[in-house]
Amino acid sequence: IPLQASGGGLVQPRGYLRLSCAASGRAFSIYNMGWFRQAPGKEREFVSGISWDGVRTSYVDSVKGRFTISRDNANNTVYLQVNNLKPEDTAVYYCAADRSPLGIRVRDREYDYWGQGTLVTVSS
Repeated sequence: IPLQASGGGLVQPRGYLRLSCAASGRAFSIYNMGWFRQAPGKEREFVSGISWDGVRTSYVDSVKGRFTISRDNANNTVYLQVNNLKPEDTAVYYCAADRSPLGIRVRDREYDYWGQGTLVTVSS
């Protein structure tokens, strides 16, 4: 399924953003969704995931309590609310879709579809 991420930008430390990922097609609601990020010079890492029904969520430890993932299946969109941003959160953020029934997975190679990424820069 085509995915389009948006909502990135330049924000000061302790600021916030809302990232969105819009999907095309009627099959969105069957996919578990994930957000990953890749900082300059680093490997892409799992940030957060949400089950197809929105019931289960998962977060990497470094963002727990600051980031919140949610989804709106009626509008084929998944969100990542990012609060209390830190300079180390600077990265390109990607959304991804996983059609496996095995639950929320954290390895990027297990995801089937990817958006193009949206850049988040945290700097004063």
